Amino acid sequence: MSSSPGHAARHCQSALNTFHSLLYFSPDLDKELAGHGVGDPMACYIAGRAAALGRVGPGVVTAAFYGFRYELVARHLPAVWDLVSPREVWEARLAAADSTLHRTLGPDVLRSRPVEEAARLVLRAIGGAQRPGRPLYAAHADLPVPPAPHLALWYGATLLREHRGDSHVAVLRARGLDGLESLVSHCASEEGMPREIVMTKRGWTEEDWSAAEERLRERGVMAADGSLTRQGRELRADLEEETDRADAAPYLHLGQDGVAELTSLVEKLVGAAIGAGAIPEPLAAFFTPAER
Repeated sequence: MSSSPGHAARHCQSALNTFHSLLYFSPDLDKELAGHGVGDPMACYIAGRAAALGRVGPGVVTAAFYGFRYELVARHLPAVWDLVSPREVWEARLAAADSTLHRTLGPDVLRSRPVEEAARLVLRAIGGAQRPGRPLYAAHADLPVPPAPHLALWYGATLLREHRGDSHVAVLRARGLDGLESLVSHCASEEGMPREIVMTKRGWTEEDWSAAEERLRERGVMAADGSLTRQGRELRADLEEETDRADAAPYLHLGQDGVAELTSLVEKLVGAAIGAGAIPEPLAAFFTPAER
C-alpha cells in the first residue's frame, strides 16, 4: 500500500469492529459489574468503554464518545467510580470478552492457529497507529496486551475501533456536524441503523432528534421526508473517505497482503459468531460481512 488503503482498510476495520462489538450483545459485562453494585446496562457500557481513560467525569466522556447526550453520561458518571474503579472495570471487560468469545466461538477455535495469526497481524497494524488527537485510542494503547491470543485479538480490535472512531470525530468536527447531527444523518443513510435503537441508547429525545433533522434540512442535507438529499449522500460518502485517509496509518503499516489476510481471518470468526447467535436479529444484518 503506497497510498491510502481506502476501502480495503475500511472492510478490515468493519470486521474488527464487529469482532469487538460482540461484547455489546452479550450479558457478560453486566454480570461482571453487577457484583460491584452496577445494575444499569447503560452504566456498564459507559464505564466499560471509558475505563481506559481513568476516573473521568461526564464532560470528558461526552467529548470523547461524541454522539451521546451529556445528561445520559452524567446520570452514571462519576457515580459509578464510587462503586468500582476504572481498573476493575477494565479487568471485568476483559473477563466478559473472554467468556463471550468462549461461548460464541468455542475453546478449540480460540486456541487455533488462525486466531493466533489474526492476533499477530492486528498487533502489527497497531505499530503504525498514532496517539495525537485520539484520546480513546491513546488511553487503550497504554494498557498491557493480554497474553491469550483471542484476547490480544479482541484488544487489538478495540484499539483499531477507537483509532477510527477518534479519526471520525475529528472529521465530523471539521465538517461542522455535531454528535447528534452525525447520528441523524447516518441513520438516514442506507447503512444506518433504525433511529429508535440509536436515539434512546444515546440518551436523545424526540425533540432533540427533530431539531437536528431541521438543522440538516436547513443545510440541504436532509429532505422533508427524512431521507438524505443528494448533497446529504455525498456528504456521508465524503465523511467516510476522509475518515479512511485519517485512519490509514495502521493499515499502511500492515501492508496490502496483511490487511487482506487479517480481514479474511476476522470475517470468518465474525461469521461463525453471528451464526451462533452472538448478535440478535434484526441487528445481525448490520454486522454480517458484506459480499465483495
